[in-house]
Amino acid sequence: FAAPRSGPRLLVGAVPFDPEQGDALYQPDQVTGHPTVVHVETPTLVGDVLAEPSAEAYAEAVATAVTELQRTDSPLEKVVLARSLRVTTAQPLHPRVLAARLGKDPSVATYVVPVPAAGAADPAWLVGATPELLVSKRGDRVLSHPLAGSARRSADPAEDARAAQTLLASAKDHDEHRHVVEAIVAALAPLCHHVEAQPRPTLHATATMWHLGTRIHGTLKDASVSSAALVALLHPTPAVCGTPRPQALALIRQAEPVARGFYAGAVGWTEAQGDGDWYVAIRCARVQGTQVRLYAGAGIVAESQPDLEVAETAAKFMALLTALGVHDVRPF
Repeated sequence: FAAPRSGPRLLVGAVPFDPEQGDALYQPDQVTGHPTVVHVETPTLVGDVLAEPSAEAYAEAVATAVTELQRTDSPLEKVVLARSLRVTTAQPLHPRVLAARLGKDPSVATYVVPVPAAGAADPAWLVGATPELLVSKRGDRVLSHPLAGSARRSADPAEDARAAQTLLASAKDHDEHRHVVEAIVAALAPLCHHVEAQPRPTLHATATMWHLGTRIHGTLKDASVSSAALVALLHPTPAVCGTPRPQALALIRQAEPVARGFYAGAVGWTEAQGDGDWYVAIRCARVQGTQVRLYAGAGIVAESQPDLEVAETAAKFMALLTALGVHDVRPF
């Protein structure tokens, strides 16, 4: 923290996916009891929507990753590959308008963070609504709730229930999820008297997606360890990167044509005593004037099928596209 000041002793903001990039962390002048959001029901007028990479190119990247994962001499066990949509709006989009629309889903944590704009005339913002808790710390207690393994929800109750049960029974998705849980438990174990994870993942629902989730609890040996230090330890988890981390990160840098920036990073806060909450920065967009860039990723393992991973990322775009007034993800 900076030298003593009149404002609250808080550090808030976002850290990027890639640890080699700069962060967007701030000490606020004041904290309000309730978020100030702009409730505007006027629909956003969307012009062009460009997939980067295209669905076809993304499928090819997934197929290449699967080939690498299936090699008997490859150390890679899982990699998360992302793609993006570049949306142009008719008028500049206020970030809090988008946040207000996303915040209608009670299962998510909504965030708006100013991020570096590289000298551009319009400020840039990271806006999102994430369902995934990276780490929460209170005193000597630590909690993480990773999500990995996903399925699109349906408006038809019977089909929605089938999608949930299919996900819960999927060996591929359980394998993908296991890598995340094992990595978080292994990272926390040296700092804790004990770490306990649920024996099996459970279903976690948002308005548009089903996820497999596991709650992980721990008791720290040293209560002075800060939540920010825990973020540095855990991030990026296999839920957004892969495992082993170095090999997955190298493949991501090679395979993804658009830099992630703060997508799949972490957003949250920590106070001077170290308590804080940090979430995985998914279901998000970078908003700058009339330019909105959306991101979505999927966990790739040896059993992954490229067409299904394309469909999963398209489904993950749904919450943001709906908030922008686009209701058909089939072209993307």
